[in-house]
Amino acid sequence: MTVARPWLPFGLVALFGAWSFVAPADRGTWWLESLPALIGLPLVLWLWPRFPWTPLAVTLMALHAAVLLMGARYTYAETPFGYWMQDVLGTERNPYDRLGHLMQGFAPALLAREVLSRRLKLRGAWLTFLVTCFCLALSSSYELIEWLVAVALGQGADAFLGTQGDPWDTQWDMFTCFIGAVLSLTLLGRWHNQQLARLTGRAF
Repeated sequence: MTVARPWLPFGLVALFGAWSFVAPADRGTWWLESLPALIGLPLVLWLWPRFPWTPLAVTLMALHAAVLLMGARYTYAETPFGYWMQDVLGTERNPYDRLGHLMQGFAPALLAREVLSRRLKLRGAWLTFLVTCFCLALSSSYELIEWLVAVALGQGADAFLGTQGDPWDTQWDMFTCFIGAVLSLTLLGRWHNQQLARLTGRAF
């Protein structure tokens, strides 16, 4: 089945990325935060003939990229949308960082689910377990990258870390990613199966 590349959603992300790139709060932080989107989306387009994705997966890729690029523009601790969330939720800190890590589990969980179910034909509990493990491994790897950047740059990494003075920020980041993965698998699993069946022509 031939599926057209997702030029429209990825094109909108590219425009959003151009806006994000102009005069960010911290140029070094912009590169660090936006790198997954800058590498990931072009890679998806390049590999599309060999591995087209479901519309649901494409939508989550675009949304996740937008979250990353917004955080890259302002830094996660200073994002205006986060301040709005802070006022609405009554939190002590800007919660945009938590949203970013929730998406770090929510979007990659569905992407990992799509790869494992299509390539390895995994189903049921093993699929759920391995997808969740993947998301936790991804989160812990990102925290290790943050640690390495902090060691290398010292106080210059504060904008990238975005801990906002919370000594448990790393643990909260990983837990929030875990929650995002569980929500994604629980809420979107059946819908995802329907799209996988239409895309591949076999039951999921």
